[in-house]
Amino acid sequence: MNDMNKATLDYYVELIDNKLLELTRSKPELQGQVVEAMEYSLQAGGKRLRPVLMLEFCRMCGERQPEKYAEIACSIELIHTFSLIHDDLPCMDDDDYRRGKPSCHKAFPENIALLAGDALNTLAFEVIANSAMNGVISADKAVMLISVLARAVGTDGMIGGQVIDLKYENKEIDVDTLNILQTCKTGALIEAACVMGVILGDKLEAIPFAADYAQAMGRAFQIVDDILDVTGTFEEFGKPIGSDSEQHKNTYVSLLGLDKSEQIAKQLTVQALGHLKYFEDSVFLTELTSDMLTRRS
Repeated sequence: MNDMNKATLDYYVELIDNKLLELTRSKPELQGQVVEAMEYSLQAGGKRLRPVLMLEFCRMCGERQPEKYAEIACSIELIHTFSLIHDDLPCMDDDDYRRGKPSCHKAFPENIALLAGDALNTLAFEVIANSAMNGVISADKAVMLISVLARAVGTDGMIGGQVIDLKYENKEIDVDTLNILQTCKTGALIEAACVMGVILGDKLEAIPFAADYAQAMGRAFQIVDDILDVTGTFEEFGKPIGSDSEQHKNTYVSLLGLDKSEQIAKQLTVQALGHLKYFEDSVFLTELTSDMLTRRS
């Protein structure tokens, strides 16, 4: 990534990190432990890809000051972090590490980790509603954002994808079903981030292009994740390598092999970049999308 685009990415990430800290600043004495668990997971690192996508699509749709929506962009990171906490629980993927640190249920009691995830989920929608209450966005726009985000989280989105994932553990799966699984589990939240950015930018006719970009990029992102679970290191990936295979998870690598998976990821990245041509001044997002293909974490 060139220096200018790197500076833009760093600006977005710092903006989101600071807003996230504000959201967990208050820690009432009696409920403080769960807020500490929320903050622990929110500050465990991460690329902040989803809120960056939201802000950048907002900017590409004509908003000159997308940073004024930074708190709304945090809503998507709150949901993403909630999903990671719950994914790591013993009843789900049973992972002891996340982003190189003990998972939330290892750093805190398991019941507190579960509740921290629940609290992050509800906080996301509170943030959007408060933005309308405080006059940052209209009530109509808040309803649209909440609708998009809720659908991406629910049975037609992230939670539905996790259900399919659990259903097919230790069972054979075909590529079409795996595509549906990942479209829901990974792609839905990425799509929501992009579409929410378009809504904030008041260019609703661009929603189909943003959604198509997100689905292609999201699937490529997941394939690279699957590849890194085989070829990466703990230091790079932040959790034990080979955990998908140990848990008998269906992945693109397990179904198609490394070479074919890499080929498909490249093809999907090209498709995603093609959808960006609809938007003016997409240089930053074009480079970010290309970099996702060669990432090591």
